[in-house]
Amino acid sequence: MKAYVYGAGGAAITDIDKPAPRGPQVLIRVRACGLNRADLGMTKGHAHGAAGGGGAVLGMEWAGEIEAVGDEAYGCEVGDRVMGSGAAAFGEYTLADHGRLFPIPDGVSFEDAAALPVALTTMHNALIAVGKLRAGQSVLIQGASSGVGLMALQIARLKGAKLVIGSSTDNSRRDRLREFGADLAIDSSGSGWVDQVLAATGGAGVDLIIDQISGSVANQNLAATRVLGRIVNVGRLGGAHADFNFDLHAARRIDYVGVTFRTRSIEEIREIFRQVRGDIWPAVETRKLKLPVDRVFAFAEIDKAFAHMEANRHFGKIVVTL
Repeated sequence: MKAYVYGAGGAAITDIDKPAPRGPQVLIRVRACGLNRADLGMTKGHAHGAAGGGGAVLGMEWAGEIEAVGDEAYGCEVGDRVMGSGAAAFGEYTLADHGRLFPIPDGVSFEDAAALPVALTTMHNALIAVGKLRAGQSVLIQGASSGVGLMALQIARLKGAKLVIGSSTDNSRRDRLREFGADLAIDSSGSGWVDQVLAATGGAGVDLIIDQISGSVANQNLAATRVLGRIVNVGRLGGAHADFNFDLHAARRIDYVGVTFRTRSIEEIREIFRQVRGDIWPAVETRKLKLPVDRVFAFAEIDKAFAHMEANRHFGKIVVTL
């Protein structure tokens, strides 16, 4: 089978052996894959938790059909149209844990489905399970024009947030955030956005920040969060290291929590998938929760897909089809 593998010469399409499912695994005939920022780093040889490095098949998000199941895989059958996440997604076939699958709703294409699993699980967990967002509260999504950011805006609106704020440093993308549930769109690259957030919240600050930027906005986030508010650190696009105002953090008594899938057990990840299905799945089935696909590339053009991501001009998801 063909797969996108990181080797001595970098990332390239390579012929490798087709995998076979064991235990709780299922074998997926991949039809489409979603690209994510972590994938871009791995194409340059960076590790992402246990994933990446020499000889690794890249990719973490896909949609396709079940071709075979292991003897401990339950709740799925050969022929099912499914989407999910896990390592080694960029290939004609991939293995997935039976607990990391979502059924593809009727009428949803493989391309649209491949854009959803990472965004749904990451942001439902960050907003609801960890961030404890409740109806009537206010939330700021830092980095809202990314695929996961757009999903966060929609989930916050779906769950009854009274004020949803999204940030983007690009004016054209910022203008589109309202289409996905933002009441206010801010430019977090400047110094005035904290005042905008405070003005929108009567001077108090937001109840919750979902932060995909970190580094460069860490102290501004503290200033924009209310007393007893929460900040959930999801990404570090603005830097993994920065000055941190511990006095302001303490004075506002802010809960500051970091989340990642890299150190979660398979049992924890299965539970996150169960929570998504149990809480917001009807909105996925009715397409109330969906993501725009910016461009679709053929698998043979996957290098061009990553060049498009690195240019950072896309809005929504980049998808590769097989």
